[in-house]
Amino acid sequence: MNNKYNIREILQAYLKNWYWFAIAGFIALLLAFIKLRYSVPKYQLKAKIQVVEEKNAVSELSVLQDLNVFSGKGSTEMTDEIELLKSRDNFTKIIKDLKLNISYEVLGNLRNTQIYPNYPLAINFLAEDSIQNKAPFSFYVNILNEKEFTYATEEGEATKKIPFGTNIDTEVIGDIIVTPEANHFKEFVGKDLKVTIKPIPFVTQYYKENVEVSTMDEFSRIMDISFQDAIPQRGIDLLNSLIRQNNQNEVQDKKAIADRTSQFINDRIADIYSNLSSVEESAETYKESRGIADLASQSSVNFQQSASSEAELQNATIQLNIASSMQNMLSEQDDYEIIPNVGLTDASIDNIASRYNELVARRNRLLESSNEKNPVVVQLDQQLESLKMGMQSSLNNVTNNLNLRVNSLSKQLSQINSRIYAAPGAERALRDISRQQQTTEGLYIYLLQKREEAQIAFASAAPKSKIVDNAYLASPFPVEPKPTITYLVALILGLMVPFSVIYTKDLLDNKLHNKLDLEKIAGNVPVLVEIPKLGKKENKLVKKEDRSILAESLRILRTNLNYIQKSHKSKPDNIFFITSSVPGEGKTFISSNLAAIYASTGKKVLLVGADIRNPKLYDFFTSGDVPSPDKTKARRSTKDGLTEYLVDAKIKVEDITLPAQVNENSIDIIFSGKIPPNPTELLMKDRMGELFKEVADKYDYVIVDTAPLMVVTDTVLISEYASQILYVVKAGATEMKVLDFPLKLKEEGKLNGLSFVVNNVKQSNLGYGGKYGYGYGKTVKKWWNFA
Repeated sequence: MNNKYNIREILQAYLKNWYWFAIAGFIALLLAFIKLRYSVPKYQLKAKIQVVEEKNAVSELSVLQDLNVFSGKGSTEMTDEIELLKSRDNFTKIIKDLKLNISYEVLGNLRNTQIYPNYPLAINFLAEDSIQNKAPFSFYVNILNEKEFTYATEEGEATKKIPFGTNIDTEVIGDIIVTPEANHFKEFVGKDLKVTIKPIPFVTQYYKENVEVSTMDEFSRIMDISFQDAIPQRGIDLLNSLIRQNNQNEVQDKKAIADRTSQFINDRIADIYSNLSSVEESAETYKESRGIADLASQSSVNFQQSASSEAELQNATIQLNIASSMQNMLSEQDDYEIIPNVGLTDASIDNIASRYNELVARRNRLLESSNEKNPVVVQLDQQLESLKMGMQSSLNNVTNNLNLRVNSLSKQLSQINSRIYAAPGAERALRDISRQQQTTEGLYIYLLQKREEAQIAFASAAPKSKIVDNAYLASPFPVEPKPTITYLVALILGLMVPFSVIYTKDLLDNKLHNKLDLEKIAGNVPVLVEIPKLGKKENKLVKKEDRSILAESLRILRTNLNYIQKSHKSKPDNIFFITSSVPGEGKTFISSNLAAIYASTGKKVLLVGADIRNPKLYDFFTSGDVPSPDKTKARRSTKDGLTEYLVDAKIKVEDITLPAQVNENSIDIIFSGKIPPNPTELLMKDRMGELFKEVADKYDYVIVDTAPLMVVTDTVLISEYASQILYVVKAGATEMKVLDFPLKLKEEGKLNGLSFVVNNVKQSNLGYGGKYGYGYGKTVKKWWNFA
């Protein structure tokens, strides 16, 4: 139950200030509206591509199964593909093509409007690229007509007219020449434009960081590409250009492999063609010198055996020649370069060579926008080194095996030829020449065929990625700023302002504010009433039949005092002392109104000004309340008061008592009189007790306005004569720790019949947190009801 009450009490502190939350929320929503109204919205652009996994034998390149120039890459790592797609080189080329480093804006009062793609001007740079990329530069122009424009480097500064085509020294990016775009500049004539030129590396980095590329899932080869831009068409052009540039890179990589292979074949063809011409010339010379025309008379059996052996030897020699050439090329490479793959019969070497060429192409692409210390490049170097060593090992094995086979076939052919050599020497020599001619011619024809296949392969090569969706606008609604989230965040932040202020104020607050606060400290000392805070135009004294909140609270005080008066049964029981901690807490105000509220019931009431050091009753009652011949302040209405009574034994109570009409309520008043030099000694005289004894019997109620307790000891000295002591605290002014003083005096027995009155309580704090207050029976017109 206590927890619920505490939570309710905490919430009440905020609920009573609901109007501040309403104002703060309204202002926050208004600021959010202004932000949304004048913010530049961003839209979501998307595209989708599929990375095609190439196979060892692609259908359209099936004719290249022997050459295997464009062998498949197997399972491509998608992370590498993403890095290649987002390479700096790709973005740099796109920015230069689309001129994204130059922005044009139409100046507005609150927000500038960007122009794309219909640029009104063309900027031509005369400086080198390194100078252009030195620092950002902006300037302001106003197109006057097709011949001239105004130019300024700062907004609002004096402009000068410059003809189109004139060199302009920017002092930052070198000289530039501004020319109008014939198709678009007319619609911007007379408008103030801002042209901003940014360094390409900075723009490249911006787009590289903001273009998002991701895969559908771990095993998917489909990539989603997204980007946010204030101008949808610019974002669409960027994504489409990025996909197109990536495909062009892949085609160029394949072209490099094809060109390298063709160059290798051409070099070999040139050498073999020279050898073939020499062999044919030797055969022709030999026949002419010996008059040989026909060798058909050779033995049919020997010829067939020799032909078969020669064919096998020829094929083995070709394979050995190719393997030796590739082995020499690998050993002569200082760096990783593309190697030709002309189709060895060993499939493992072909596959390794294809994988090696693929990794070399990828490494070259990455080095265009990175360096050799890049982790991806280092990883590729390790893979290339491993493939290179494996290829060299395989080539060594193949070369050794082919050497053994060539030697074996040579021995076999020697045995066959030994029988043929038994024929005339001319026939045997011509046969040798013919065999050499056939071998060289076969290799020559083979290389010509592979060269054509390499060129066909490049001509029919397809890009690595397939476009699933071209770039498109994902939604017609902007993704930034989001109205719902913006309003929600603004509302939360707006409500946090009054909440923080109230929380901080409560956290640092050490003042009393209402009856509830005082009851937590007072313990068993009763808190009789809360007196509301009055406005400047409200009456400070209650009337006879007053129904105001002040009158109701004083009636509650009167009722509670009557109850305490009956319960204590002390004699006398009708003397009420009104005191406080310090001046200004309202004790005189309470004393005067308590006297008036008792007088309104027809009781005989005496109000005594016992604060003889700093009397306030004189200032509280005017000449209209107290009869005075000169119609001045009540201070001058009599020469005698309490001070004179205590000093002069001849003065009687009747001499210092003045009748007064307070808002139709008749009361008697004893003013404090002149300020004495020894107030403490006067109050300690027996005449003070005699006074209270006499007036207690004569009046129904005696209200005594005494001095503040914490300032002087006057009240403590005369507290023994009091039936009840009303201790007044001022809401919002009296500190909680101050109440330790009267409570301690009560424990020591110096203040009997102590009770508290809370004065100056705001109407929102009356009762228990403002929920239960005064005003029963009084009609209060609501703020929204103006009728």
